[in-house]
Amino acid sequence: MNTPDSRNASLKKDADLREELGVTVRARGELGDDYDSALVDSFLEKVERRIDDAVDRRVRRQLAEERMESARGARRPKDADTWTQRFGFAVISLVLAMPLSAISGALAGIGGTIATWVGIVGVNFAQAVRLNPDLLSGRGDRSGRQD
Repeated sequence: MNTPDSRNASLKKDADLREELGVTVRARGELGDDYDSALVDSFLEKVERRIDDAVDRRVRRQLAEERMESARGARRPKDADTWTQRFGFAVISLVLAMPLSAISGALAGIGGTIATWVGIVGVNFAQAVRLNPDLLSGRGDRSGRQD
């Protein structure tokens, strides 16, 4: 993407190149036809350097953009772990939690119900950590993106 600064730099370089061409044409007029080849070669070397510099900048910028995109992509969940699948896991665990809570409450009282819910929370926590290992280190994805 061209910014105003890059456009101004480009226009300045074009003006410099026009000036170089003018100097080359004036030198040809003063030196005569014997130096045509040397003057043209000199001018073409300057143009070639300018093109090489522009290509190098574009390649470096493209590589930097690809590295940034690659780094961003590395933090995203795997394709198999879509939002729908994560939501489905949470819903299934809650649906299974109801009968498990009733059974554990009937058989073991409040202690059994607490143990059941600790297990349910543990399974969901393990799933969350599997999808985002940075949760344990406190560096969770805070980019605000939504799947």
